[in-house]
Amino acid sequence: MRALFLLLLHLSLLLHASSPSPVLAGKKSRGTDAVEHILRREGSLRAPPSVQLAAAQGVLRRLLPRHTSSFLLKVVPKGLCERFSCFRIGNVVNSSSNGPEIMIEGNTAVEVSSGLHWYLKYWCGAHISWDKTGGVQVATVPSPGSLPRVGGQGVKVERPVPWNYYQNVVTSSYSFAWWDWKRWEKEIDWMALQGVNLPLAFNGQEAIWQKVFKDFDVGNEDLGNFFGGPAFLAWARMGNLHGWGGPLSQNWLDQQLNLQKLILPRMIELGMTPVLPAFSGNVPAIFRKIFPTANIARLSNWNTVNGDPRWCCTYLLDPSDPLFIEVGRAFIKQQMKEYGRITNIYNCDTFNENLPPTNDPKYISSLGSAVYDAMVKGDSDAIWLMQGWLFSSDAGFWKPQQMKALLHSVPIGKMIVLDLFADVKPMWKTSSQFYGVPYVWCMLHNFGGNIEMYGILDEISSGPIDARVSQNSTMVGVGMCMEGIEHNPVIYELMPEMAFRNHNIQIEGWLKNYSFRRYGQANHHTEEAWKILYHTIYNCTDGIADHNRDFIVQFPDFSPSQHGSQVLHISKNTNSRFSFRETKSNSQEPHLWYSTKEVIEALKLFILAGTSLAESLTYRYDLVDLTRQVLAKLSNQVYLDAINAYHQNDSGELILQIKKFTELIEDIDTLLASDDNFLLGTWLESAKKLAVNKKEKKQYEWNARTQITMWFDNTETNQSQLHDYANKFWSGLLKSYYLPRASTYFSYLLESLENNEDFPLEKWRRNWISYSNKWQGGQELYPVKAEGDALSIAKALFAKYLS
Repeated sequence: MRALFLLLLHLSLLLHASSPSPVLAGKKSRGTDAVEHILRREGSLRAPPSVQLAAAQGVLRRLLPRHTSSFLLKVVPKGLCERFSCFRIGNVVNSSSNGPEIMIEGNTAVEVSSGLHWYLKYWCGAHISWDKTGGVQVATVPSPGSLPRVGGQGVKVERPVPWNYYQNVVTSSYSFAWWDWKRWEKEIDWMALQGVNLPLAFNGQEAIWQKVFKDFDVGNEDLGNFFGGPAFLAWARMGNLHGWGGPLSQNWLDQQLNLQKLILPRMIELGMTPVLPAFSGNVPAIFRKIFPTANIARLSNWNTVNGDPRWCCTYLLDPSDPLFIEVGRAFIKQQMKEYGRITNIYNCDTFNENLPPTNDPKYISSLGSAVYDAMVKGDSDAIWLMQGWLFSSDAGFWKPQQMKALLHSVPIGKMIVLDLFADVKPMWKTSSQFYGVPYVWCMLHNFGGNIEMYGILDEISSGPIDARVSQNSTMVGVGMCMEGIEHNPVIYELMPEMAFRNHNIQIEGWLKNYSFRRYGQANHHTEEAWKILYHTIYNCTDGIADHNRDFIVQFPDFSPSQHGSQVLHISKNTNSRFSFRETKSNSQEPHLWYSTKEVIEALKLFILAGTSLAESLTYRYDLVDLTRQVLAKLSNQVYLDAINAYHQNDSGELILQIKKFTELIEDIDTLLASDDNFLLGTWLESAKKLAVNKKEKKQYEWNARTQITMWFDNTETNQSQLHDYANKFWSGLLKSYYLPRASTYFSYLLESLENNEDFPLEKWRRNWISYSNKWQGGQELYPVKAEGDALSIAKALFAKYLS
């Protein structure tokens, strides 16, 4: 039965997988012509085929150690592919009993690894996910000597566009902050298997800057208030803040540089093209004294409460100043000295959530030219890769004239733009294909590393195809630019496939196969559940950027006395359950885009599937996540019921709803504690593990705790403007942080109702913020191993709240 299902699984996708790959659609532009030159140049920087082959074999060995002799891997740099990159899967002819059975060829080690993954998925029913989303499921891979044969002359899969990009500039802080080499090695393997060939490589840059700034007479003491702390480096790099969470110790600087010297060689060995950072103008404050005639401006406030100069309002060296090119050149040269000549592609985001001083197109063009000149002085073959987030986040400023001025400030083909939010707000459609500049269609998907089931499967399946075949397309890649990883495994299974797909995928059929691969067996209940999830949770078409604002993890910071009872539009489902839908953009309102009634039915099906899937780690992760999702949305309604009871002066009802809300927090915490992948302790311990002394240990833990809670600065009565931005549904965090906050708020709420007094908002804030600051500096321990049976807990909670 399993063999029959795998055969059907393979045949259902074989047509699309093996269809010939058209070249970039439409009339070729200067931008797409220039891509050919970039690819030739990057190809010359790759590791020799023998080195790449050894790297691909390493991926296989770490993934399937028993099958290292079952596959014949080959790196064929020339003659295999039509235009870009490809892999070919076939049978080994006259294979001996202990010899290789399946041959996988590719023009790079990434392609070989991608081909291995493709074969394991579509011939063996295997599934590869992050460890924190259930890990790998390879139980369906037959024993050596029994691997499924490939029909006919084999299958060849060509990339329709050259690049598969990976990472956001803030992923390094939200997800990678505490990683060691062991974790990075797993991630690079995951990248290779998913076909990522253009990854961001940002580790260790502070150590590079330390060496560069030393040559400009900047001492280490001056860098103490320049670099951010370990969990806030991304925003210090972009000039949004300085010093927050710091200073960085020499140990951290050296440690991260050494880590980068392990990461980059592995990427190169696999045939990837790393994207290194470049100079955007962000300089230490001391630069004003060292270079008094330099054109250095102080930027405006970025999300601080009161503009505290200790971390607010960074300094920007104007790109038009000759010193800019000197610093930019020195930085790229220092990277080459440390790493060798390994890439020509550099990321630089000049105005990330900070605006230029004027909207004059001539001035903006001069800025862009200067930024690029600094790169070229360091690397004559430099390509500028830029996140296109500024065009979306500050759309009011970046009108067509201003966009065109920046995009055309460098020669066409010397800049690649990431259409960062194309899954929701594709800029290529409103900018005439970025005015001829090559771009990568990207999925942003996640903000702050929030744990929220969310996605747009239809758009992921069709968006890159539509962009590529559109008239005069300048699309040259697909990308994943989420702010945080290790969530929503279905999204990160589908999105990388689009780097190899020429046609839209029929999602329902793909999900049926996905269910089999993910859980290792066919199961009618999960198949039906995924149909529901496809049309509900993973069908967000309202155009609203999802950011988890469930009331448990982002508690409203306002007085209910100042608002009417209709905080949100409330409507009843036919089964007497409440649901609510966002009617306008409001930071106090959770986002709901689907029928809760239908998703509850999907959860019921998942629970029924536990009879045969209870031992599956991937099933357990999905069960816990879906149960959490359902109960989190229920808690939003309970909160609204509590507020309505307050406005109706019904203390009895208010007490009832408060009890229900706090019980939900406790019960969700218990649920999350049953799976290793939803634990606060893991995050905190990984931070402390990198420390070499007590001082660092305390600092790193403060960084880890602060990022996921208050995030940035606060006063006694004003929470950070970014509080709860990186909220997490983690066991330990709910009971120790979110529960005391809700309990404190509701105690004041009940007191104000019973005493017929206004809600004491300032008193509540003062109390809560004080608690929060103490929690951030705390050092209590939290579990790092799961407790309890996830299926039993999910059943009990379903019976308690949903039956």
